[in-house]
Amino acid sequence: MTIEELNQTQADETARQQALDERIYCCTAAGCISCGAEGLRNAITEQVKSQGRLDKVEVCGTGCMGMCSRGPLVMAASGTALYGNVTPSDAPALASGNPLDRRPLADRQIDLNAPFFTQQVRIVLANSGRVDPEKLTDYIAAGGYQSLARALTELKPPEVIEEVKTSGLRGRGGAGYPTGLKWELVSKQISPTKYIVCNADEGDPGAFMDRSVLEGDPHRVLEGMAIAGYAVGAQQGYIYVRGEYGLAIQRLQTAIKQAEREHLLGSRILESGFGFRIDLRIGAGAFVCGEETALIASIEGKRGQPRQRPPYPPESGLWNQPTLINNVETFANIPPIIEKGGAWFASIGTPSSKGTKVFALAGKIANTGLIEVPMGTALRTILFDIGGGIPEGKFKAAQTGGPSGGCIPEQFLDTPVDYESLARIGSIMGSGGLIVMDNASCMVDVARFFMEFCMDESCGKCIPCRAGTVQMHDILRRMTLGDASEDDLAMLEELSGLLRETSLCGLGQTAPNPVMSTLRYFRQEYEAHIRERRCPAGHCRIEAGVPA
Repeated sequence: MTIEELNQTQADETARQQALDERIYCCTAAGCISCGAEGLRNAITEQVKSQGRLDKVEVCGTGCMGMCSRGPLVMAASGTALYGNVTPSDAPALASGNPLDRRPLADRQIDLNAPFFTQQVRIVLANSGRVDPEKLTDYIAAGGYQSLARALTELKPPEVIEEVKTSGLRGRGGAGYPTGLKWELVSKQISPTKYIVCNADEGDPGAFMDRSVLEGDPHRVLEGMAIAGYAVGAQQGYIYVRGEYGLAIQRLQTAIKQAEREHLLGSRILESGFGFRIDLRIGAGAFVCGEETALIASIEGKRGQPRQRPPYPPESGLWNQPTLINNVETFANIPPIIEKGGAWFASIGTPSSKGTKVFALAGKIANTGLIEVPMGTALRTILFDIGGGIPEGKFKAAQTGGPSGGCIPEQFLDTPVDYESLARIGSIMGSGGLIVMDNASCMVDVARFFMEFCMDESCGKCIPCRAGTVQMHDILRRMTLGDASEDDLAMLEELSGLLRETSLCGLGQTAPNPVMSTLRYFRQEYEAHIRERRCPAGHCRIEAGVPA
């Protein structure tokens, strides 16, 4: 495919879609599929077929539409009506071209002017729910691969990097390292072989941002990686994706084959002199492989364990060659940055945290699902306006950053959600998991849960993490059983500092964060478990000797 052919494909597919009477979008992300979305889509398709309208009505599977709590979701009436909790019995009404036939669905129609939608700014998720992830032409009609074409024809590699630096984009995997600076470091390495790695080893409990992007808009990630390859001088890319993400893997494989067939990946992309290949590497579910050096070891076929740094991957990474590693969301931001310019992206967010952030809302919140908001949006806005608040009970805390993050109490609900603000109150942005807890949650047990996760996922290479997480978990377990002392509380704090200062990698260094943040803001609950043998939340059945 040449650039002229890319433009023609975009024009032809856009004209074809505009000639239709309607496109009906059925969410076929993993969450909706688990609720029967595939059967629903087939039922709607059969109804359209029985009416002889297949040439005028197209039923499309799409990625996540966001409001997962209302799945399966269907978008109809040319994208102006969204229905939730749809069943195959609703197929005749949805397939009908008569709005009157859809009146029985009125009680399940979702208000698109509700804060859940109006207070979001969708950049990464712009196509999710709007394009068929298994059709390349759908992505091209939405402007896909135009940014890659612009980079190859209008910008030199240093100019691409400059746009990314101007954007202020920071790595969305959790650490928040400036993306443009990382790209520049790799580009300056003198080596005939360089690699691009997409970290899709999303392992935080309650997190599903990267999975949803890969399921709903895989070509955007491929395009971002190809632009990165051009910018830093790499010819080979790898996507390291969790083995549990079967649907994401399937759609990535389809997207890669489609892009290669049309010369949007592979050799001589868009008939230019640039070639870039992308292959998948499937992880076995080790949380520690989200750490970049452990991920590199796993791709190389070795045991997934971190190594001492320096050297850092931009200097010596995959097979000892310069390697650029970014996560899914970071690469998904690249095409719109190249399309609209770094200054446009930098105009969104805060002075130090630019752009938007995708969050997975989970736990005790009304609108569980996937959202994207400008950096600096207040936590209260995210949870109560967009998230719809707490269904029952009263808000107690929100966990950001997963096992590496911290619990944020009610007093900080007006904190802007950006890298620096979260760090000041003892939490981190992380990859974007946001778990909400109400007053029925025991914060000691929450800390125990995350410590158990870190204990199980420790690779065991360094003693502080291998032994320290076990000791900390045992103390927390005994606290929830009413079998701990004041000395245990002191030891818990001492071990937290030890792990943070002496562990080899980020898993061990951040494992104490949930403990330290709950001790900081909910110390009275720890003391009640120890001094009164009582769980204030009524969660830990101390008198029975077993946790609830």
